[in-house]
Amino acid sequence: QVRLVESGGGLVQPGGSLRLSCAASGTSFSAYAMGWYRQAPGKQRELVAFIRSFGTTNYADSVRGRFTISRDNAKNTLYLQMNSLKPEDTALYYCNQGTYGSGRGYTALDAWGQGTLVTVSS
Repeated sequence: QVRLVESGGGLVQPGGSLRLSCAASGTSFSAYAMGWYRQAPGKQRELVAFIRSFGTTNYADSVRGRFTISRDNAKNTLYLQMNSLKPEDTALYYCNQGTYGSGRGYTALDAWGQGTLVTVSS
């Protein structure tokens, strides 16, 4: 059974940085695409970024140029480096295991962590 555990969230001032991590177990981590989602209060969960098994990345327009997704397949770990944080980045951030198809893009599988809270506020 897949287990995903996020960490690294916290309170940060606008313009600051955070690095989220997601440790995966019970899965062939390197075989899957992985994604970071976020859900702000009162809003739907949205895909922030994803990375294919061999490293190709894709970002939501709202974070492109500020966030960087990466993975270490040897450590079964997914990362999200977040720079120039804004108050609107405040949300619960989740990692996800998914698949990628050239026509459909990233598809989330039913494998989620518990989330890590990021709060951007002065």
